[in-house]
Amino acid sequence: MLSPPEGAAFDHPSSILYYRVADIQAAVTELEGRGARFENRPNLVARMPDHVLWMAFLRDSEGTRWSC
Repeated sequence: MLSPPEGAAFDHPSSILYYRVADIQAAVTELEGRGARFENRPNLVARMPDHVLWMAFLRDSEGTRWSC
């Protein structure tokens, strides 16, 4: 997915990462246990033919903001 930044706060080099996981809540728990700080809980954004797509924003242990 490529799109222009939605505002100045998002106008910086970054990437959106997509992961396929069996259990979204277990994945969140695992990432939090490794130091990730979620800015929001995963939200359902699309139902696809073979999976559902969730999106969340988090910060890693160095404070970098990620969309995933």
